Amino acid sequence: MRVLVTGAGGRLGRAVLARLHDDGVTVRATSRQWRSDSEVEWVVADLVTGDGLDEAVSGVDAVLHLASAPKGGQTYQVDVLGTRRLVVAAGAAGVGHLVYISIVGVDRVPIPYYRHKLSAEQVVAAGPVPWSVLRATQFPQFLDDLLTSSSRLGPVIGDRAVLAQPVDPGEVAARLAARLVAGPLGGIEEYGGPQVLRFDEAVRAWREARGSRRPLLPVRIPGRLGRELRAGGLVTEALPRGVRTWADHLADTYGGTGRR
Repeated sequence: MRVLVTGAGGRLGRAVLARLHDDGVTVRATSRQWRSDSEVEWVVADLVTGDGLDEAVSGVDAVLHLASAPKGGQTYQVDVLGTRRLVVAAGAAGVGHLVYISIVGVDRVPIPYYRHKLSAEQVVAAGPVPWSVLRATQFPQFLDDLLTSSSRLGPVIGDRAVLAQPVDPGEVAARLAARLVAGPLGGIEEYGGPQVLRFDEAVRAWREARGSRRPLLPVRIPGRLGRELRAGGLVTEALPRGVRTWADHLADTYGGTGRR
C-alpha cells in the first residue's frame, strides 16, 4: 500500500509516519517546502493554492488527511477549501480511500475552528473518494500547553467543571493505521483516551507533577460554549479507547509523583 499523508510534519503527523513505517507501508508526505528523508518520499504541495496536489495524489492507494490550520487566519482556506481541492484531486487520480482526522465535539462545541472542521468532514463525505472520518479527543500535550498558558499570571485559570479526555497521539496514529487496513467506513468513528477528567482534576495532577503550588482560580465559561464543555462536548463513550492516561503523560514529561 502506498499512502499519502498531509500534515505529516505536525505532532500527529510525526507519530503517523513512524507507525506506518513500522507497518511496512510506503509513505509519501506533503510539505509546503522541500524536505529530504531516506524513509519518506516528501513532495511539495499547497492546500491553499492547490499547487502540487495532482502530483501528490498520483499513484497512491489512500490518503491520510491530517493537515489543518487552527491558527493564523487561514483555517477556512486550508481546512475547508484545501480539503475540497485535495478530495477533487484524489478523486481524479482514482484514490481508493481518504481518511480525515477530525475532533470529538465539532458538531456540538461552538468554536469557529470546530465549525470549519465540521465543514471539512462534510466536504469529504460529499466527495467522490470512499472515505472515513476519525474524530479524536484532545491530545495531552494540548491540555498541558493550555494549563501552562492559563497560569502565566500566577493561578491556573479555568472552569473547574469542564470535561476532557486526553488521548495519546501515538495511539491515534495506530487507530488511523488500523482504519487504513479496514478500508472505507463511509461514516464517522470516535476515539478517546482512557479517562474523562474534570478540569480541576487535571489541574491537581498537573500541579503535583510539576511540584507547583499555584492555586486554581475558577472562572465559569459563560453561554452555550460553557454548557457544552461542562456537559461533555469534548468527550466520547466510544470503544475501544486509548490506554495511556493523563498521569502517564505527566510522568513522562515532568517525572511526576507516580502513575495513577
